[in-house]
Amino acid sequence: MSNPDEKAKGRLTTRTVAMPSDTNPAGDIFGGWVVSQMDIAAGICAGQRAQSRVVTVALDGMSFIRPVKVGDILGVYTCVESVGRTSMNILVECWVRRGRIGQREKVTEGMFKFVAINDEGKATPIPREEDLPDYVNNNFHDH
Repeated sequence: MSNPDEKAKGRLTTRTVAMPSDTNPAGDIFGGWVVSQMDIAAGICAGQRAQSRVVTVALDGMSFIRPVKVGDILGVYTCVESVGRTSMNILVECWVRRGRIGQREKVTEGMFKFVAINDEGKATPIPREEDLPDYVNNNFHDH
């Protein structure tokens, strides 16, 4: 069982409901659907931090902790874990609210690596934190 005092790392970036069309043959939500939701949220977070287009280049340490069920509300939390010259690591956690109103549980976590790119698709430097607009800068300090 999950620790009821455990808190998600980062900020809630997306929220969606797991639908019957997203199930695997066993009736649980297909893992690929969950990873897709994580990549979408991580891309939002990375794009805001980079202030440019970003592409996913790696997925490290993916853990499926518990299954996602039909009707669960899937909340995807993200935070910028580290920033290099053109790349960054985004920590992503998924939490569910069982049956829309029930118990809250952490179901997955993973580290997504992104590279910032320009209009020609070439790697481009990521701005320094102090050069970001205030509305962006305030989103990256909630680990």
